[in-house]
Amino acid sequence: MRKQMPRRNPSTRARRAPQRTKHVLHGIGGEQGSSFRCLACRLDISIAAPGTAHRNHCPNCLASRHVDGRVPGDRAQQCRGAMAALSLSVRQDGEWMLVHQCIECNTLKVNRIAGDDNALVLLRLALRPLADPRLSSRALLAL
Repeated sequence: MRKQMPRRNPSTRARRAPQRTKHVLHGIGGEQGSSFRCLACRLDISIAAPGTAHRNHCPNCLASRHVDGRVPGDRAQQCRGAMAALSLSVRQDGEWMLVHQCIECNTLKVNRIAGDDNALVLLRLALRPLADPRLSSRALLAL
């Protein structure tokens, strides 16, 4: 018999306020657009993303660009450097978050995953700590 994954607590999701809409500006001059080109894999990516109010990373390779300041969607950051997907984090309600690091200024940012993100790439990120023999042996010894 297969063991099922634990489900999110529906009462927690119902209590969370809905995400506010954001007016996202994508061009250098602040013009709005319906897509952007990924810096890493060069695919044209639609801005519409299931599960989030605005897309801030490529669903194929999970790469991003350092454009947002303190508020997601504000496009106030001057760095504009490429951001690499470093790892994953999980909120208390079970939602997965991507941790990006800017290649230019080493800033860390946390972003929600979208519903159409590449599941294989997400799992590779989640399992990356286990691939390091020093970390995995230390984790097993701690059990």
